[in-house]
Amino acid sequence: MVGESNNCLAGYLAAVSRKLDTPLAILIQSSSAAGKSSLMEAVLAMVPPEERVQYSAMTGQSLFYLGETDMQHKILAIAEEEGVRQAAYALKLLQSDGELTMASTGKDETTGNLVTKQYKVKGPVMLMMTTTAIDIDEELMNRCLVLSVNESREQRAIHARQRMKQTLEGLLASSEKEAIIALHQNAQRLLKPVLVVNPYADKLTFLDDKTRTRRDHMKYLTLIRAIALIHQHQRPVKTVAHRGRTLAYIEATKADIALANRIAHDVLGRTLDELPPQTRRLLTQLHAWVDQEAMAQKLPPREFRFTRKQVRDALQWGDTQLKLHLGRLVDLEYLAVHRRGTTFDYELLYDGKDEGKHLCGLIDVAALGEMHGYDGERSGGNEHRSGFGRPLVGLVSGAGRGMVPNAQSEPPCGSADDDAVQSGVFAPNALHHANGAGPVVAGG
Repeated sequence: MVGESNNCLAGYLAAVSRKLDTPLAILIQSSSAAGKSSLMEAVLAMVPPEERVQYSAMTGQSLFYLGETDMQHKILAIAEEEGVRQAAYALKLLQSDGELTMASTGKDETTGNLVTKQYKVKGPVMLMMTTTAIDIDEELMNRCLVLSVNESREQRAIHARQRMKQTLEGLLASSEKEAIIALHQNAQRLLKPVLVVNPYADKLTFLDDKTRTRRDHMKYLTLIRAIALIHQHQRPVKTVAHRGRTLAYIEATKADIALANRIAHDVLGRTLDELPPQTRRLLTQLHAWVDQEAMAQKLPPREFRFTRKQVRDALQWGDTQLKLHLGRLVDLEYLAVHRRGTTFDYELLYDGKDEGKHLCGLIDVAALGEMHGYDGERSGGNEHRSGFGRPLVGLVSGAGRGMVPNAQSEPPCGSADDDAVQSGVFAPNALHHANGAGPVVAGG
């Protein structure tokens, strides 16, 4: 994928989150032919075929008749969001509640009488969809991480990559790609649902100026858990006895939070923007062009008037897309329209001070303090590979470091697969405090 490293990383971590009790959901939004399907296919290719289910479309009742456990800890990928609008209600429930239950009439196999039958589909399920729509169902959007394909990059790089595939070098690269995909799929098979503890949870911060940020806050916390989960074979597994049960868990590190912050600034910040990504891109380009033209004509930017044809010629946008996005900018008062005979002139009201997508209010990882000595031995997003688990520290850890008393350390799990673990394939390249005090145990 050219120019999509952050989207690929976010999509890959969301795919890993299928092993958690509350997985992330992904909605990839872009214009037609911009590469949204390629992005989804690139992420899904890394997941074992037996752990993903792909459909082009779904009817309203189709989800309810799947096997009770057929979808547990799997990815449900749908080619176009438009193809599942009949099943949108069921998808929202499956994502939010983790299961579907439906009562329906059917014939008793013995008597032939009509009886009520119950159908249940258990999650958790990781949902992945694509769409070209500008106006997305708000309830669905609130439940998803929205990834926007970068449409502003130079097309030369993509065309060069397409031509390279036709050469001998491209043939060898395709063979290498298959080997890398097989390696990732095998690595994914080693991942197991594991409880994740975030010992820094009570120190994290997040915006709370809007109601919808409640769900975004949970996406942020789940993103941290997914990053920790993917390193499960490189973290010591700890245990704690509670109500006669022994709970095993791994811990998130500051490096996990730093990587989650970097992704959240881009991905979650985009969901807080009132403009869709394509409209935001047009506004940014329009602002730069108006400034340039106004300067050339020695006019204040607010006095410069322009037509849709001028914008189309200057920015090389198609007329259909331009009409749609200019209309949205007018509705949201970023542009003003002036009638001139049978034509219309536009005036730019936007001053360029709105930064658009950026999630403010996340705590700087450096402010979290030193709570665990082994953080420095773990890889973050810039490390080539992860370090190994720290040595055994004895049977009982002290309670003075924000940990649950009587917690025990064990060697990293999955020792039988040391070769796969050591290969580094698990390492992916107004405010309020989070609720709760001390470590938070998140179900895997």
